[in-house]
Amino acid sequence: MTLNTDDKIRIAVAGAGGKMGREVVKLALTDPGFALAAAIDRSRQGIDAGILAGTEECGVSVTTDLELALVESRPDVLVDFTIPEVVMGNARAAIRHGVRPVIGTTGLSQDDLAELDKLSRDKGIGTIVGPNFSIGAILMMKFAAEAAKYMPYVEIVEYHGGQKLDAPSGTSIKTAELIAQNREEFRQGHPSEKEVIEGSRGGLYDGFRIHSVRLPGIFAQQEVLFGGDGQTLKIRHDSYDRAGYMPGVAVAVKRVMDETGLVYGIEHYLTT
Repeated sequence: MTLNTDDKIRIAVAGAGGKMGREVVKLALTDPGFALAAAIDRSRQGIDAGILAGTEECGVSVTTDLELALVESRPDVLVDFTIPEVVMGNARAAIRHGVRPVIGTTGLSQDDLAELDKLSRDKGIGTIVGPNFSIGAILMMKFAAEAAKYMPYVEIVEYHGGQKLDAPSGTSIKTAELIAQNREEFRQGHPSEKEVIEGSRGGLYDGFRIHSVRLPGIFAQQEVLFGGDGQTLKIRHDSYDRAGYMPGVAVAVKRVMDETGLVYGIEHYLTT
């Protein structure tokens, strides 16, 4: 596969050997506006990135050295789907080299987000952190935020596979943040309720609850449940395949080129 990189956005992929990383590699190789500049993975040294992703040989070998990849391949964007323990180090390195991070790794704290915003602004480049890149999931969040204006009694239940490292999910936290913007804070449930088993009522956010389910066989789902007098409303999104996230990743890669500072969530781009 021969790539003409003129006028294309050059993408480096951190976590290229992971399930999401392989999808991003395929995106970089197939979208006419992108070129794969580098593929970084801590355990797949030397393998052709295209072969690793299950497509044609592309001539880009996987490396374990992020710093060297950033210097030698000179990407425009680093797409990161790694793990919480390494994502901030990857992002700092990218920004230091003038490379714009697009981050799908969850588990970042508010302090992490503030640091990314400052580092990006100091460098004059953009960073996008997406708790979820699925267009359907983002619509679910927006619909839930709108519903909260009229039905303030709400709980969130999110479902993921048993190996997910963080709880609650980044998607549920982002959903809760959007709901809280449209809902006056108050504590739900009976004033005298008592958890017989600690944690059985879920995590408390702004007066309402988030419940995390972790079981093998589940990919990624989320329900937002609203209750009112004589009625309930359920807004649910189900993901079945990682390819469903790639249209959102493509949007983020294109839009980060024009940003300065941090953008948290790609819902900002759905109306333009």
